[in-house]
This record gives sequence, structure tokens and C-alpha cells, in this order.
Amino acid sequence: MTSDEQFEALVGEYYEPLFRFAMSLTRAESDARDLTQQTFYVWAAKGHQLRDPTKAKSWLFTTLHRAFLGARQRSTRFPHTDLEAVGMDELPAASSGAADVADSRQVLLALEKVDAVYQAAVALFYLRDCSYQEIADILQVPMGTVKSRIARGVAQLRGILGVSNPYPSERATTKVE
Repeated sequence: MTSDEQFEALVGEYYEPLFRFAMSLTRAESDARDLTQQTFYVWAAKGHQLRDPTKAKSWLFTTLHRAFLGARQRSTRFPHTDLEAVGMDELPAASSGAADVADSRQVLLALEKVDAVYQAAVALFYLRDCSYQEIADILQVPMGTVKSRIARGVAQLRGILGVSNPYPSERATTKVE
């Protein structure tokens, strides 16, 4: 298999999961597509340096997460106009199918309000079905930290959504402001 065919196979296998992870981080399709494209651009330039091909998935998710953090840092230095600044008459009307995805959008919007340190771990675990070890590799933190971030992120998410803990015997830690 040529390197072009290997690259195409890699893109075919990981484009969709990377794009969905990028969507969970950015909440904007164009930004998510840009992050995903940037990730594969970096892979095309530097992927040959990866010694263990079985680590490609972690490498790609880590690269995307770092690109997101870099973009977020740049956006704080060079802010854009928020959606709230746009008048209601300038927004497109909601389609009838919008009600079908209302619950998932509500959860994604609530996830956006969770502390940034917990967002990536929760999104990777619940939206991308990554294992604790994969998340630890992607975020470059110990596995115990991953478990803690997921637990605390879910507790915050429950608080934001107003959902009680289905397991009352377990303690839920939420940040009170």
C-alpha cells in the first residue's frame, strides 16, 4: 500500500470521529471542519515520525485538541462577534426537524458551560467513546485525573441541566460560584 493510500485509509477511518470531537469542542461546523483539516495537514507533514502506528488515533485526537486550544487562545486575543450580537431577524428560521435534536443540543450547550478543564474529558468519553487510557494519552494526563475530570464534569453537567444524581449513594462534586 502506498503512502497516499495509507493516508486516504487513515482519513477514511478517523475523519468522522475527529470531526464530531471537534464539533463538541467548537460548537461551529466551519471551525470543526477547519480543525479536522488542520489535524490531517499536520499528519501529512509529521505523521511519518510516529514510531508506533497503533498510536495514530491518540496522536490525531491529541493534535486536534492542541489545535483547538491554540485557536481558543488566539480567539481571546482577537475576539469575534458573538451570536448574541446578531439581531433575531438576521437568524434563519428553525426547521421542523429542529425539535428532534433539541435534547442533544441542550446537552451540548450545557457541556459548553462545564469548566473547560472537564469538557474535553467528558466529550471524549461520552461523545467519542474513547477509553480512559486513550483520553489520558490524548490529554497527556494520568488516568486517575481523567476519571476525576469525567466525574466532576458529569456532576457539573447534571447541575447545569437540573438533573439529580441517579445514584444518590455516590457523591457529586460541583463548583459553586
